[in-house]
Amino acid sequence: MRLPTLFVPHGGGPCFFLNPGAPPDPMWRPMQAYLAGLIASLPTRPRAILMVSGHWEAPVATVHVGERPALLYDYYGFPEHTYRLRWDAPGAPDVAARVAALLGRAGLATDTETTRGWDHGVFVPMMVAVPDADIPLVQLSLIDTLDPVGHVALGRALAPLRDEGVLIVGSGMSFHNLRARGPQVTPVAAGWDAALTAAVTDPDPAARALRVTAWETLPHARFAHPEAEHLLPLMVALGAGGEDRAVCDYRDTVLGWVVSGYRFG
Repeated sequence: MRLPTLFVPHGGGPCFFLNPGAPPDPMWRPMQAYLAGLIASLPTRPRAILMVSGHWEAPVATVHVGERPALLYDYYGFPEHTYRLRWDAPGAPDVAARVAALLGRAGLATDTETTRGWDHGVFVPMMVAVPDADIPLVQLSLIDTLDPVGHVALGRALAPLRDEGVLIVGSGMSFHNLRARGPQVTPVAAGWDAALTAAVTDPDPAARALRVTAWETLPHARFAHPEAEHLLPLMVALGAGGEDRAVCDYRDTVLGWVVSGYRFG
């Protein structure tokens, strides 16, 4: 059974785990609930997850092929216990090899590595979505040119995985400007979000790809994303989604930002 592809918000640092034994800040609870329901919302449980995070860039698309990746606590200024969080899912070397083969078949330059840990764009949302850490995961990097068309091409090359039990997830934030926070940001963020969502959910797949890869032409684009890395996982999910229907399946306001999640298929 074909799986959809997803673009999910991963929050801010270890935002869901700041107070051990207590619920998260109410601001983050809707996002946590959305992430917690992801696996149950699928037509079938995936045998593995392929994740592209906004926190890993490399000169070419690079696949982590390790069997037991460590965690990379790539956030700063949070409580000490958040640097001891655990998510002990296995890697999936067979899926990693398949990813590299599909990208190579499409003529896309690739590399592999075994030592980098899973960054918080992977393990923080996965601690919520797969708390038992019982689905193997492979991480794929962004390409550091940050070219949107190139990342759609990555997704298109990887689309066959959807029929092989692999869930493709882009992990980022639809709005990501760390210097702009608070209620005064919300009207501008809402305008950006409305324009982005209209582009992502365009019923014509070709028009959708053109509109989303031209994201810098949308209202408030560079205010929403001074840098593109947190938006590019969306391009991979969109490319892998092919001609399937696209929907916005999450929308909320955090830090004054209007933030959305998207599903293809």
